[in-house]
Parts: sequence; structure tokens; C-alpha cells
Amino acid sequence: MSARDVIPSSLAEQIDAAARAVEAQVIAWRRDLHEYPELGNREFRTAGIVAAHLQKLGLDDVRTKVAHTGVVGVLKGALPGPTVALRADMDALPVTEQVDLPFASKVRTQWNGEEVGVMHACGHDCHVAILMGVAQVLAGLRSQLRGTVKFIFQPAEEMPPAGEEGGAKLMIAEGALENPVPQAIFGLHVTSRLAVGMVGYRPGPTMASSDRFSITVHGKQTHGAAPWLGVDPIVTAAQVVLGLQTVISRGTDITREPAVVTVGMIRGGVRENIIPDSVEMRGTIRTFEETMRDEIHERVTTLAESVSRGSRAGCTVCIEKNYPVTVNDPALTEAMVPTLQRVAGPGKLELVPKVTGAEDFSFFQRIIPGLFFFVGVTPKEIEPAKAYSNHSPSFFAHEDGLLIGVRSLAHLTCDFLESRKPAG
Repeated sequence: MSARDVIPSSLAEQIDAAARAVEAQVIAWRRDLHEYPELGNREFRTAGIVAAHLQKLGLDDVRTKVAHTGVVGVLKGALPGPTVALRADMDALPVTEQVDLPFASKVRTQWNGEEVGVMHACGHDCHVAILMGVAQVLAGLRSQLRGTVKFIFQPAEEMPPAGEEGGAKLMIAEGALENPVPQAIFGLHVTSRLAVGMVGYRPGPTMASSDRFSITVHGKQTHGAAPWLGVDPIVTAAQVVLGLQTVISRGTDITREPAVVTVGMIRGGVRENIIPDSVEMRGTIRTFEETMRDEIHERVTTLAESVSRGSRAGCTVCIEKNYPVTVNDPALTEAMVPTLQRVAGPGKLELVPKVTGAEDFSFFQRIIPGLFFFVGVTPKEIEPAKAYSNHSPSFFAHEDGLLIGVRSLAHLTCDFLESRKPAG
């Protein structure tokens, strides 16, 4: 299969014209969503806006409350053909915005028992607005559209609140990829690592798996003036943290695949002259290959337990697998690269390195072939390497990237559907 030049030129031109016509509305949607962000499994307002828009477009089926707040819309083209799915994530982050914008978020809410600011610091507001725009473009071309398009607006990509299920995994469990079953799925992510106007892609493993761990070192409380009367979990925890640095640097063949083990939180003690009973550490593990993933889990556990035992302390290790590796189907990616090249233009499509961030789009890719790509949103006057990263309170998305996102998904959809049209 090849997607090169499969869309009739007249339809391709109509897609671009319709995308340009909806650009101002896409920007308006994005600004509204940015000003009123919502956290995972709480995207009530966002889902309402999305559902109302899809219903107004006259889609054949619009399901709401999928995986709590998700929305799934189905658009049947006038011509026979396969089914393709498009996905956008809707949730924001518990981050207090520091960008000076007239539509900056002032929202505050509760998250896991704490009051937090809320910000679209990862660009999901852009993703929602882009896919709403794509739905409008393709609905307007229904008479020339081949096959079926399934629009998946997903909650809780950034993880649901503690104790709740959510995200892509729950959407799949609740039938998001059924009736009809897509033959492929496409998704995008805006990124500050690319200048506006650039599009990035990678075949095969593209984004890392994401696992979280907690390690609790159990000591024996005593006065800080007489440490020999107890077992110091703080010193032991410090040794564990230092030891964990060797799991990758001395115990993992990073010529195969990159990997990361990071301790992001350590907590223990209540005052300066009391050695506490225990210290808790929490962190993340990122890998690109399942065997290596399991090996690193085993090494983290063994090292933490062994170091603690050597210090006369106890140790409890818990490792929870979260997101699998985001793997772009090689054949699908190869087939669709000409489409991305055509949309981006000469010199604007880039083969990007692996990203140690994670994406629960990976769950969809475990069911059907998928392609997840990147759209640059850093202003041209700023070097992307110096731009504030996604998840930063200062993350900034240049809105010129929105049109490229709409065009990319619309062209990928039609090229894929045309390339799989029934024989005869």
C-alpha cells in the first residue's frame, strides 16, 4: 500500500481550502479550552463542547460518557471503504500557568486531595481543537469521502485521579474501537521540540513505556543524637538512590535501546533531631523494549532490597506498569510518510529521535496499526532546544501549528481510505 498521490487533486485542494476556512474557528476553540482547562476524568465542559459540535455536524453516531467523559463520533462517507480512527486527548495538568496570555488559565481545583492550578501545559487543548476542525472538514466533504471515520476524544491521558480508571485503556474496554472496527488509527502531539511549520515522525518504537515505582525503606526510629540505637532509613535511602543510578549506567545495554530510572520524590522524617521509622521514594522507569523493561524492574527491586538489607533495614518495592511503548506500525508509517511530506512541504518533515516521554495512545496501537506524529509549535524566532518543554508552566504553543495539524489528519485520513478502496 502506498498513500503517495492517492487523493484526487481536486479533493486534496478541497481539504486544504476547508481547513483554511475553519482555521479561525479552530484557534477560537483552542483559546476557549485553554482558558477553561479540566483535569483527567473531569473534562465535563470540554466533552460537552465536543459532543455538541459533532452532533451539529450531523455525524451518524455520537457517544458520550465513554470512559467517564470521552466522546466517540462516527462519520460515514458516501462511498464504500474501510474505517480509520482519529484520536485527541482532552485533559489538562495540575500546573499553575505562568504564560502571559489574554486567555491564560486562572482555574484552580482539587487533585488527589490538594488544591492545584490547572493548565493545558501539554497542548491537549490544541489536539481537541484540531480534531474538531478535522471533523468539520471531513463532514463537509462527506459526499466524496470513502469509508468511515471514527473520532475519539479521550479523557485522562495524563493519568486519572488516584483510585480511578481512565484513559485509552478504559476507552478500549468500553468499545471505542468497536462498531465499526478501524483498520488504522492516527494521532498527533504538538511539541515545543520542533519549530512551528515542522512535522516530526518516527517508525517503530517512538515514545517510551512509563512505569512508576515506590520504595519504602523501613528503619528503627531513634534520637538523632544516638543513631546507633536505631536503624537510619534516611542514610539507607540515600544509598538506594545512588545505587539506582547504576541500574542504567552500569547494568543496561543502552546500545540496544535507551532507558531511564528517575527518583522524583523522597519523603521521611518530621524534625531535625529524630531519625524516622521509614523513608519513601517514588520515581519513574522509561524503556523502549519489553524484555529490557522487565530486566530493569528486577534490578531496581533487587538493588533496593539488597542495599537496605546491608544496612539492617527492611525494604518494600512496588512497581506499577502504566503505559506501553508507543510503537508506530512500520508499514503504515512508510505508507503515510508521503502524505506528511506533502502536507509539511519541502524540508519541513523531520525524522525525530526517540522520546522518553510516554503516551497512552500506545494502548490503541496494541489493538490496531497506528501512527503517532508530532507538530511543531515553537515560534520560529526561538530555538526549540531552548523553548519551554511540554508540561512546563511556561509552555507556549504558536497557533500557526493548528492549521498544519488539521491538514495532516485530514489528508492522512483520506489518503488511507483511498488507498484501501474496494477493488473494482
